Amino acid sequence: MAALIAENFRFLSLFFKSKDVMIFNGLVALGTVGSEELFSVVAFNCPCSPARNYIYGLAAIGVPALALFLIGVIWNNHTWNLVAECHKRGIKNFSAAATFLLFGSIMGRAAVAPVTWSVISLLRGEAYICALSEFVRPSSLDKFPAEYGAEVLARFPCKDVPANLTKFRDEVTRRLRYESQLFGWLLIGIVAVLVFLTKCLKHCCSPLSYRQEAYWAQYRSNEDKLFRRTAEVHSRILAANNVKQFFGFVALDKEEKELVQEFPVEGVQPSPQWNAITGVYIYRENKGFPLYSRLHKWAKGVEGNGPSPEGHEMLFLAS
Repeated sequence: MAALIAENFRFLSLFFKSKDVMIFNGLVALGTVGSEELFSVVAFNCPCSPARNYIYGLAAIGVPALALFLIGVIWNNHTWNLVAECHKRGIKNFSAAATFLLFGSIMGRAAVAPVTWSVISLLRGEAYICALSEFVRPSSLDKFPAEYGAEVLARFPCKDVPANLTKFRDEVTRRLRYESQLFGWLLIGIVAVLVFLTKCLKHCCSPLSYRQEAYWAQYRSNEDKLFRRTAEVHSRILAANNVKQFFGFVALDKEEKELVQEFPVEGVQPSPQWNAITGVYIYRENKGFPLYSRLHKWAKGVEGNGPSPEGHEMLFLAS
């Protein structure tokens, strides 16, 4: 039981595995801020109508956030690795902790842009004021004329009100902007605390030393770059060979001719090899030696996805 608990706690090291992740998240946040500012300038236009304000204000905050979240899920490599894993091997080799934290990793990375959008929207306050102006209780406003109701309050964001209500409009706007910015700062504080706790858990629960984890991150980055570059060259040479076989010749530039001569390609990799290097990877050790990726595992000839009698496996999810 103690071993199972210790194994599951190792999965708590999920987010912000490298400085590259931090930089990526920062760029996503900055891009989201710019998009939100542009949206507020050219697109946001409160209808100033009862029942419509609330829907429009919430949609202005929620719909872009939802779209950014879905885009984040789509752009995350873990998403498609998980799809491939479920399609080819299922998730029977993952513990409940691994599965939960894998989803947590995907959701956490995807949440950067929508959370940023929501925070900036709340700090600006326009959408919040538009959504809730009609719900302000007239009785909370000192000496508010009794003949006016929600219909007039809904027009406050557009400043289209009788002259005798100008001071009430200013008070309602100031009150709602205060609430909106308060929620925005609270959201920033909550996210900051969560990130801090996650970083602490990551360093406390990681089965790897700081230097080995940094090396693993460098290895994954280099392997991915070299794999993509080599795959691009391999596919180009293979395509050139097939085109030449069909037409009898192939029109290549000088660089492509040098590639074809330097790297002869006889065939393609069989599907089992592609399947072996595709999918979610959890850090493992075999006979005390680390296996840093599915490609590394395949190159070493290690079979299977579960612990073997002769090899100890330390489970740790890659970022």
